[in-house]
Amino acid sequence: MSSFTNSTLLITGGTGSFGHTVLKHFLSTDIGQIRIFSRDEKKQDDMRHELQEKYPEYAGKVKFYIGDVRDLRSVADVMPGVDYIFHAAALKQVPSCEFFPMQAVKTNVEGTDNVLHAAIEAGVKRVVCLSTDKAAYPINAMGISKAMMEHVVTANARVAAERGGTVICCTRYGNVMCSRGSVIPLFIDQIKAGNPVTVTNPAMTRFLMNLDEAVELVKFAFENAKPGDLFIQKADASTIGDLAKAVQRLFGDTGTRIIGTRHGEKLYETLMTREERLRSEDMGGYFRVAADTRDLNYDKYYIQGQVTTEADESYTSSNTNLLDVDGIVEKLLTTDYVNEAL
Repeated sequence: MSSFTNSTLLITGGTGSFGHTVLKHFLSTDIGQIRIFSRDEKKQDDMRHELQEKYPEYAGKVKFYIGDVRDLRSVADVMPGVDYIFHAAALKQVPSCEFFPMQAVKTNVEGTDNVLHAAIEAGVKRVVCLSTDKAAYPINAMGISKAMMEHVVTANARVAAERGGTVICCTRYGNVMCSRGSVIPLFIDQIKAGNPVTVTNPAMTRFLMNLDEAVELVKFAFENAKPGDLFIQKADASTIGDLAKAVQRLFGDTGTRIIGTRHGEKLYETLMTREERLRSEDMGGYFRVAADTRDLNYDKYYIQGQVTTEADESYTSSNTNLLDVDGIVEKLLTTDYVNEAL
Protein backbone atom coordinates (compact mmCIF):
# COMPACT_ATOMS: atom_id res chain seq x y z
CA MET A 1 0.00 0.00 0.00
CA SER A 2 1.60 3.23 -1.17
CA SER A 3 0.06 5.17 1.73
CA PHE A 4 2.37 3.34 4.13
CA THR A 5 5.61 4.14 2.26
CA ASN A 6 8.13 5.48 4.78
CA SER A 7 5.32 5.99 7.30
CA THR A 8 5.06 5.00 10.97
CA LEU A 9 2.31 2.61 12.04
CA LEU A 10 1.35 2.13 15.69
CA ILE A 11 -0.45 -1.06 16.78
CA THR A 12 -1.96 -0.98 20.24
CA GLY A 13 -2.22 -4.44 21.77
CA GLY A 14 0.39 -5.28 19.17
CA THR A 15 1.65 -8.52 20.73
CA GLY A 16 -1.70 -10.25 20.19
CA SER A 17 -2.81 -12.45 17.32
CA PHE A 18 -3.83 -9.46 15.21
CA GLY A 19 -0.49 -7.71 15.76
CA HIS A 20 1.46 -10.78 14.69
CA THR A 21 -0.55 -11.01 11.49
CA VAL A 22 -0.16 -7.31 10.71
CA LEU A 23 3.59 -7.75 10.98
CA LYS A 24 3.43 -10.62 8.50
CA HIS A 25 1.59 -8.35 6.04
CA PHE A 26 3.73 -5.22 6.46
CA LEU A 27 7.28 -6.21 7.46
CA SER A 28 8.60 -6.76 3.94
CA THR A 29 6.91 -3.66 2.51
CA ASP A 30 8.44 -0.20 2.28
CA ILE A 31 6.81 0.92 5.51
CA GLY A 32 9.16 3.00 7.60
CA GLN A 33 8.47 1.81 11.16
CA ILE A 34 6.00 -0.30 13.10
CA ARG A 35 5.51 0.49 16.79
CA ILE A 36 4.21 -2.26 19.07
CA PHE A 37 2.47 -0.85 22.14
CA SER A 38 1.36 -3.23 24.90
CA ARG A 39 1.68 -3.85 28.64
CA ASP A 40 3.20 -7.37 28.61
CA GLU A 41 7.00 -7.23 28.54
CA LYS A 42 7.31 -11.02 28.18
CA LYS A 43 5.19 -11.09 25.02
CA GLN A 44 7.18 -8.18 23.63
CA ASP A 45 10.45 -9.97 24.34
CA ASP A 46 9.15 -13.15 22.70
CA MET A 47 8.05 -11.20 19.62
CA ARG A 48 11.38 -9.39 19.45
CA HIS A 49 13.33 -12.63 19.48
CA GLU A 50 10.99 -14.22 16.94
CA LEU A 51 11.52 -11.30 14.57
CA GLN A 52 15.28 -11.41 14.99
CA GLU A 53 15.29 -15.15 14.28
CA LYS A 54 12.85 -15.30 11.35
CA TYR A 55 13.11 -11.84 9.79
CA PRO A 56 16.55 -10.42 10.69
CA GLU A 57 16.61 -8.11 7.64
CA TYR A 58 13.32 -6.45 8.73
CA ALA A 59 13.43 -6.68 12.53
CA GLY A 60 14.91 -3.20 12.81
CA LYS A 61 11.67 -1.70 11.52
CA VAL A 62 9.82 -2.79 14.65
CA LYS A 63 10.04 -0.74 17.86
CA PHE A 64 8.56 -1.84 21.19
CA TYR A 65 6.87 0.38 23.77
CA ILE A 66 5.69 -0.75 27.18
CA GLY A 67 2.52 0.99 28.26
CA ASP A 68 -1.21 0.63 28.87
CA VAL A 69 -4.08 2.27 27.01
CA ARG A 70 -5.58 3.00 30.44
CA ASP A 71 -2.62 5.31 31.13
CA LEU A 72 -2.99 8.43 28.96
CA ARG A 73 0.60 9.53 29.60
CA SER A 74 2.05 6.27 28.27
CA VAL A 75 -0.24 6.50 25.23
CA ALA A 76 0.77 10.11 24.55
CA ASP A 77 4.45 9.22 24.85
CA VAL A 78 4.28 6.75 21.95
CA MET A 79 2.47 9.15 19.56
CA PRO A 80 5.15 11.57 18.29
CA GLY A 81 5.88 10.78 14.65
CA VAL A 82 3.04 8.28 14.25
CA ASP A 83 1.13 8.52 10.95
CA TYR A 84 -1.42 5.72 11.37
CA ILE A 85 -2.86 3.60 14.19
CA PHE A 86 -4.50 0.20 14.32
CA HIS A 87 -6.14 0.13 17.75
CA ALA A 88 -6.45 -3.53 18.78
CA ALA A 89 -5.85 -3.36 22.54
CA ALA A 90 -8.86 -4.78 24.37
CA LEU A 91 -10.22 -7.18 26.95
CA LYS A 92 -11.94 -9.79 24.78
CA GLN A 93 -12.95 -12.85 26.76
CA VAL A 94 -16.67 -12.88 27.49
CA PRO A 95 -16.65 -14.71 30.86
CA SER A 96 -13.76 -12.62 32.24
CA CYS A 97 -15.49 -9.36 31.34
CA GLU A 98 -18.74 -10.69 32.80
CA PHE A 99 -17.11 -11.14 36.21
CA PHE A 100 -14.95 -7.99 36.01
CA PRO A 101 -17.03 -5.54 33.96
CA MET A 102 -15.26 -2.40 35.19
CA GLN A 103 -11.98 -3.79 33.92
CA ALA A 104 -13.58 -4.09 30.48
CA VAL A 105 -14.77 -0.49 30.77
CA LYS A 106 -11.31 0.78 31.72
CA THR A 107 -9.58 -0.92 28.80
CA ASN A 108 -12.20 -1.02 26.05
CA VAL A 109 -13.95 2.32 26.68
CA GLU A 110 -11.60 4.62 28.59
CA GLY A 111 -8.54 3.12 26.90
CA THR A 112 -9.97 3.80 23.45
CA ASP A 113 -10.81 7.37 24.43
CA ASN A 114 -7.21 7.84 25.59
CA VAL A 115 -5.82 6.52 22.30
CA LEU A 116 -8.09 8.75 20.21
CA HIS A 117 -7.49 11.91 22.24
CA ALA A 118 -3.74 11.36 22.07
CA ALA A 119 -3.93 10.65 18.33
CA ILE A 120 -5.89 13.83 17.63
CA GLU A 121 -3.50 15.94 19.73
CA ALA A 122 -0.48 14.42 17.96
CA GLY A 123 -1.91 15.00 14.49
CA VAL A 124 -2.08 11.30 13.53
CA LYS A 125 -3.56 11.00 10.03
CA ARG A 126 -5.79 7.92 10.39
CA VAL A 127 -6.94 5.59 13.17
CA VAL A 128 -8.77 2.28 12.64
CA CYS A 129 -10.34 0.83 15.79
CA LEU A 130 -11.20 -2.87 16.05
CA SER A 131 -14.61 -3.88 17.39
CA THR A 132 -16.59 -7.12 17.59
CA ASP A 133 -19.92 -8.61 16.58
CA LYS A 134 -20.76 -8.75 20.28
CA ALA A 135 -21.19 -4.97 20.19
CA ALA A 136 -24.36 -5.32 18.09
CA TYR A 137 -27.39 -5.80 20.36
CA PRO A 138 -25.01 -6.55 23.26
CA ILE A 139 -26.11 -8.79 26.11
CA ASN A 140 -22.79 -9.26 27.91
CA ALA A 141 -20.28 -6.94 29.55
CA MET A 142 -17.68 -7.42 26.85
CA GLY A 143 -20.17 -6.57 24.11
CA ILE A 144 -21.56 -3.60 26.04
CA SER A 145 -18.05 -2.21 26.59
CA LYS A 146 -17.28 -2.62 22.88
CA ALA A 147 -20.59 -0.98 21.93
CA MET A 148 -19.61 1.97 24.12
CA MET A 149 -16.19 1.93 22.47
CA GLU A 150 -17.88 2.34 19.09
CA HIS A 151 -19.80 5.37 20.39
CA VAL A 152 -16.53 6.80 21.72
CA VAL A 153 -15.06 6.30 18.23
CA THR A 154 -17.99 8.14 16.64
CA ALA A 155 -17.82 11.04 19.09
CA ASN A 156 -14.07 11.50 18.66
CA ALA A 157 -14.35 11.13 14.88
CA ARG A 158 -16.86 14.00 14.86
CA VAL A 159 -14.52 16.22 16.88
CA ALA A 160 -11.52 15.36 14.70
CA ALA A 161 -13.49 16.00 11.51
CA GLU A 162 -14.60 19.42 12.78
CA ARG A 163 -10.93 20.27 13.28
CA GLY A 164 -10.10 18.94 9.81
CA GLY A 165 -7.58 16.48 11.23
CA THR A 166 -7.42 12.80 12.14
CA VAL A 167 -9.77 10.46 10.27
CA ILE A 168 -11.14 7.92 12.77
CA CYS A 169 -13.15 4.85 11.79
CA CYS A 170 -14.08 1.42 13.14
CA THR A 171 -14.21 -2.18 11.96
CA ARG A 172 -16.43 -4.88 13.37
CA TYR A 173 -15.89 -8.57 12.79
CA GLY A 174 -16.89 -11.94 14.19
CA ASN A 175 -14.84 -14.71 15.75
CA VAL A 176 -11.30 -14.82 14.41
CA MET A 177 -10.29 -18.45 14.12
CA CYS A 178 -7.40 -19.51 16.36
CA SER A 179 -6.95 -16.09 17.94
CA ARG A 180 -6.55 -15.72 21.70
CA GLY A 181 -9.66 -17.10 23.40
CA SER A 182 -10.87 -18.96 20.30
CA VAL A 183 -12.49 -22.34 20.80
CA ILE A 184 -10.49 -24.03 18.02
CA PRO A 185 -7.17 -24.25 19.92
CA LEU A 186 -9.16 -25.60 22.90
CA PHE A 187 -10.71 -28.32 20.72
CA ILE A 188 -7.29 -29.28 19.34
CA ASP A 189 -5.72 -29.47 22.82
CA GLN A 190 -8.60 -31.60 24.09
CA ILE A 191 -8.29 -34.03 21.17
CA LYS A 192 -4.51 -34.32 21.54
CA ALA A 193 -5.02 -35.09 25.23
CA GLY A 194 -7.48 -37.84 24.30
CA ASN A 195 -10.44 -36.02 25.84
CA PRO A 196 -13.84 -35.29 24.29
CA VAL A 197 -14.31 -31.79 22.90
CA THR A 198 -16.57 -29.62 25.05
CA VAL A 199 -19.39 -27.96 23.14
CA THR A 200 -21.65 -25.36 24.76
CA ASN A 201 -24.61 -25.73 22.38
CA PRO A 202 -24.29 -27.58 19.03
CA ALA A 203 -26.91 -25.32 17.41
CA MET A 204 -25.09 -22.11 18.36
CA THR A 205 -23.76 -20.27 15.29
CA ARG A 206 -20.64 -18.14 14.97
CA PHE A 207 -19.00 -16.18 12.15
CA LEU A 208 -15.72 -17.64 10.91
CA MET A 209 -12.86 -15.56 9.55
CA ASN A 210 -9.12 -16.01 9.66
CA LEU A 211 -6.56 -13.48 10.83
CA ASP A 212 -5.52 -12.54 7.30
CA GLU A 213 -9.15 -11.59 6.56
CA ALA A 214 -9.24 -9.49 9.73
CA VAL A 215 -6.18 -7.56 8.55
CA GLU A 216 -7.66 -7.16 5.05
CA LEU A 217 -10.80 -5.66 6.62
CA VAL A 218 -8.70 -3.14 8.55
CA LYS A 219 -6.71 -2.27 5.41
CA PHE A 220 -9.96 -1.81 3.46
CA ALA A 221 -11.30 0.50 6.15
CA PHE A 222 -8.04 2.42 6.16
CA GLU A 223 -8.26 3.03 2.40
CA ASN A 224 -11.98 3.86 2.21
CA ALA A 225 -12.99 5.47 5.49
CA LYS A 226 -14.75 8.73 6.04
CA PRO A 227 -14.90 10.07 9.62
CA GLY A 228 -16.94 7.82 11.89
CA ASP A 229 -17.52 5.03 9.35
CA LEU A 230 -18.05 1.45 10.50
CA PHE A 231 -16.83 -1.34 8.19
CA ILE A 232 -18.14 -4.89 8.34
CA GLN A 233 -16.84 -7.83 6.32
CA LYS A 234 -19.30 -10.28 4.83
CA ALA A 235 -18.39 -13.55 6.49
CA ASP A 236 -19.25 -17.23 6.49
CA ALA A 237 -20.50 -18.89 9.66
CA SER A 238 -21.07 -22.36 11.08
CA THR A 239 -22.75 -24.11 13.95
CA ILE A 240 -20.51 -24.95 16.90
CA GLY A 241 -21.52 -28.59 16.49
CA ASP A 242 -20.27 -28.69 12.90
CA LEU A 243 -17.12 -26.79 13.87
CA ALA A 244 -16.34 -29.48 16.46
CA LYS A 245 -16.90 -32.19 13.81
CA ALA A 246 -14.58 -30.40 11.39
CA VAL A 247 -11.77 -30.12 13.94
CA GLN A 248 -12.23 -33.80 14.81
CA ARG A 249 -12.07 -34.76 11.15
CA LEU A 250 -8.61 -33.20 11.02
CA PHE A 251 -7.27 -34.27 14.42
CA GLY A 252 -9.25 -37.35 15.42
CA ASP A 253 -12.64 -38.18 16.89
CA THR A 254 -12.49 -38.28 20.69
CA GLY A 255 -16.19 -37.70 21.22
CA THR A 256 -18.20 -34.65 22.23
CA ARG A 257 -19.49 -33.48 25.61
CA ILE A 258 -22.26 -30.87 25.81
CA ILE A 259 -21.58 -28.46 28.69
CA GLY A 260 -24.23 -25.75 28.15
CA THR A 261 -23.80 -22.05 27.42
CA ARG A 262 -21.34 -19.96 29.40
CA HIS A 263 -21.91 -16.60 31.08
CA GLY A 264 -23.13 -14.00 28.62
CA GLU A 265 -23.16 -16.12 25.46
CA LYS A 266 -25.65 -15.68 22.61
CA LEU A 267 -27.19 -18.38 20.43
CA TYR A 268 -26.08 -16.42 17.36
CA GLU A 269 -24.06 -13.28 16.74
CA THR A 270 -25.10 -10.10 14.94
CA LEU A 271 -22.58 -8.24 12.79
CA MET A 272 -24.93 -5.49 11.64
CA THR A 273 -28.18 -4.40 13.27
CA ARG A 274 -31.41 -3.64 11.42
CA GLU A 275 -30.96 0.04 12.18
CA GLU A 276 -27.40 0.04 10.80
CA ARG A 277 -28.50 -1.66 7.59
CA LEU A 278 -30.61 1.43 6.84
CA ARG A 279 -27.54 3.58 6.36
CA SER A 280 -25.21 0.86 5.06
CA GLU A 281 -23.57 0.70 1.66
CA ASP A 282 -22.79 -2.65 0.01
CA MET A 283 -19.18 -2.47 -1.18
CA GLY A 284 -18.86 -6.02 -2.48
CA GLY A 285 -17.13 -8.04 0.20
CA TYR A 286 -17.81 -5.40 2.82
CA PHE A 287 -20.55 -3.19 4.24
CA ARG A 288 -19.86 0.44 5.03
CA VAL A 289 -22.14 1.91 7.72
CA ALA A 290 -22.01 5.69 7.59
CA ALA A 291 -21.87 7.67 10.81
CA ASP A 292 -25.06 9.31 12.04
CA THR A 293 -24.25 12.95 11.33
CA ARG A 294 -27.27 14.50 13.06
CA ASP A 295 -26.43 17.06 15.72
CA LEU A 296 -27.84 17.89 19.16
CA ASN A 297 -30.47 20.27 17.78
CA TYR A 298 -33.40 17.93 18.48
CA ASP A 299 -36.07 20.59 17.88
CA LYS A 300 -35.95 20.23 14.11
CA TYR A 301 -36.73 16.51 14.37
CA TYR A 302 -40.15 17.30 15.78
CA ILE A 303 -41.11 18.72 12.40
CA GLN A 304 -38.81 16.71 10.13
CA GLY A 305 -38.07 13.12 11.07
CA GLN A 306 -37.34 9.83 9.27
CA VAL A 307 -40.13 7.68 7.89
CA THR A 308 -38.18 4.42 7.92
CA THR A 309 -36.67 3.42 11.24
CA GLU A 310 -35.30 -0.08 10.65
CA ALA A 311 -34.48 -2.57 7.91
CA ASP A 312 -36.16 -5.95 7.50
CA GLU A 313 -33.51 -7.94 9.38
CA SER A 314 -30.09 -7.84 10.95
CA TYR A 315 -27.02 -9.44 9.41
CA THR A 316 -26.32 -12.42 11.69
CA SER A 317 -24.40 -15.69 11.93
CA SER A 318 -27.70 -17.47 11.36
CA ASN A 319 -28.75 -15.76 8.11
CA THR A 320 -25.36 -15.50 6.41
CA ASN A 321 -23.77 -18.36 4.42
CA LEU A 322 -23.55 -21.38 6.76
CA LEU A 323 -20.66 -23.70 5.95
CA ASP A 324 -21.06 -27.46 6.14
CA VAL A 325 -18.37 -29.65 7.72
CA ASP A 326 -16.40 -29.90 4.45
CA GLY A 327 -16.47 -26.12 4.07
CA ILE A 328 -15.33 -25.62 7.66
CA VAL A 329 -12.41 -28.02 7.17
CA GLU A 330 -11.34 -26.03 4.11
CA LYS A 331 -11.60 -22.80 6.10
CA LEU A 332 -9.62 -24.22 9.02
CA LEU A 333 -6.79 -25.16 6.68
CA THR A 334 -6.33 -21.47 5.77
CA THR A 335 -4.98 -20.79 9.27
CA ASP A 336 -1.31 -21.11 10.23
CA TYR A 337 -2.27 -22.43 13.67
CA VAL A 338 -4.12 -25.46 12.34
CA ASN A 339 -1.46 -26.28 9.77
CA GLU A 340 1.29 -26.07 12.37
CA ALA A 341 -0.76 -28.21 14.79
CA LEU A 342 -1.16 -30.87 12.12
